[in-house]
Amino acid sequence: MNDKDYEDFISTVSHELRTPLTSIKGFSETMLASWDKIDDESKKKFLKIITEQSNRLINLVENMLSITKLQNTNTNLILKEVNIKPVIEMTASIIKNQYSDKNFVIEIQASTPPILADKDKFQQIMTNLMENAAKYGDLNSTIYIKTHFNVDMVFIDVTNHGIEIKEEDYEKIFTKFSRIDNPLTRKVQGSGLGLFIIKNLTEKMGGKISVKSENNMTTFEVSLPAANIERQAREKCSQ
Repeated sequence: MNDKDYEDFISTVSHELRTPLTSIKGFSETMLASWDKIDDESKKKFLKIITEQSNRLINLVENMLSITKLQNTNTNLILKEVNIKPVIEMTASIIKNQYSDKNFVIEIQASTPPILADKDKFQQIMTNLMENAAKYGDLNSTIYIKTHFNVDMVFIDVTNHGIEIKEEDYEKIFTKFSRIDNPLTRKVQGSGLGLFIIKNLTEKMGGKISVKSENNMTTFEVSLPAANIERQAREKCSQ
């Protein structure tokens, strides 16, 4: 990381962490100072905000830590067979809890094989993808998670309904700290790190990510190697 990247990183960290911390501090202090004067409905509202901002803070910290680790080309990945269904279903339920206005439809193709991946990193990829879809999707919209596969790869599509991404921005959105400029992104807070992390983690595990956006629908497709024991054995023998 050069000096300019480091300065950008510190600036982004400072700005992104300050917002949720300010919200948590402000609402906590209000409740402590005026507990007896606040009605139950307001208390629930304040606590919900504190919980949401705490979750956002956790995700931000995890993404920041991932960025520093990605700078190290010797990052150790524990690759093993991972059944994608429980990871996807658990992640969707966590994101649904944070974005209660969104509906999730999960369609995992029958006989989808396990993938060869680092389970924690795969979960981080799915968390960032689904959170991105929820964050930038229209209010009360549905997010679709669908899978298909071939002999070598498993493909996971995450689709949301919302403002389109211009084709000329397809590559840009996967770069560090990048956020395209449109009316929605100006309203929604973000660090510009999520898609950069997804791309890097996916590629480190031998996969790819792509995006297609048209008719107000945006689909991110992640492909990861299928866990084929015979193929792995052949590749190991040929090395």
